[in-house]
Amino acid sequence: MHVVCLDLEGVLVPEIWIAFAEESGIPELKRTTRDEPDYDKLMEYRLGILRKHGLGLAEIQATIARIDPIPGAKAFLDELRAYTQVLIISDTFEQFAKPLMEKLGWPTIFCNTLEVADNGAITGFHMRCPQSKLTTVRALQSCGFETIAAGDSFNDLAMIKASKAGFLFKSPESIKADNPDLPAFEEYDELLDAIKQAIG
Repeated sequence: MHVVCLDLEGVLVPEIWIAFAEESGIPELKRTTRDEPDYDKLMEYRLGILRKHGLGLAEIQATIARIDPIPGAKAFLDELRAYTQVLIISDTFEQFAKPLMEKLGWPTIFCNTLEVADNGAITGFHMRCPQSKLTTVRALQSCGFETIAAGDSFNDLAMIKASKAGFLFKSPESIKADNPDLPAFEEYDELLDAIKQAIG
């Protein structure tokens, strides 16, 4: 049995931190996993900027409420879910993901959790497990699933390379250039066809 593992941000929805950087006028927050492979380092950097500017969860959630899925994402996800099992594996946080999951028709997502103080300040974060995307793919494989994975960033490469078939989707040119062995697509219909061919 197959299960398709998809990244969330950059693949199905716009990057949350980029949207918040634009709304808050803080360009430093545009840094994402496309730029920084070390996720813990990236999050500590982000939390430091939030503290400096006195921003917390409420301000980020207000931005998320105005984010819509990438055009075509929900139709792609609906068709894919009718064809096979699909799991979104994301390094985002449950406090960010819920309104986006509603707009995508409530797919299953595995993600992480923020630590939030009573005043709404984000004080830390709790990762579900080390190397969460690769660990989840390996766990699914141990249960008898064959995994197919797609993502756009550094933190997706391990799960993509560990899977029966893996694809880059809407990745920056630098990541595509560093991984010429991975098929890269820009359109949902291309990715859907590639997944169906991999399933056979």
